[in-house]
Amino acid sequence: MRRLVVLGAWVAALSALTPMVAAQAQPASKQSSSAGIFTCTDGRGRTITSDRPIADCIDREQRELNPSGTTRRRLEPTYTAKEQAERDERQRQVTMAALRQTEERRRERALLVRYPSAAVHDRERADALSQIDAVIGAAKKRVAELGDERRKVDDELEFYKKDVSKAPASIRRQLDDNAQSLAVQNRFIGEQEEEKRRLNARFDEERGRLKLLWGPATPSAAR
Repeated sequence: MRRLVVLGAWVAALSALTPMVAAQAQPASKQSSSAGIFTCTDGRGRTITSDRPIADCIDREQRELNPSGTTRRRLEPTYTAKEQAERDERQRQVTMAALRQTEERRRERALLVRYPSAAVHDRERADALSQIDAVIGAAKKRVAELGDERRKVDDELEFYKKDVSKAPASIRRQLDDNAQSLAVQNRFIGEQEEEKRRLNARFDEERGRLKLLWGPATPSAAR
């Protein structure tokens, strides 16, 4: 009788312990079933899988998969300092190229707004050149005036042609001032002629770009 009582107590204790053991085992099972699987293709083209990040694929991208096989996340390669610097430089170049392209598109839009047709572009070129021509004309007029002044000075120097050093200081000063003024005007005319060349080159470059932007729908764009 005593033996049956002890056996019953042991069975009761075992029944009480079984749910606790099952409860402790369940999280581990769940954790194991939810753990990701890492996969990659190594340098020799082999597909490798593991339950942890793969050392052989440290230099390339790895994927962590869900139990269902879908991608949970992607692990970037681990780079050396030199590799990271090269990668950053490539990214910087890509970014700069994108910025340059954006700026170029902005300039093209602004150019089309300013010159919607070839006639408008031609008119602005002509106006800009006429302004420079007016300035050059004024400078050439001054050159002609200096020529007249020089002839008057030369007439006065006629009396001292054998020895100009004996001419009055005022006449020699007029001669020097005239030469300096003439040099200034000629240099200014040369600068304006160069500005005309730069202006024409700029309008020619714009015209080439605008022909593409205007397209075949603008017959007057041909020049």
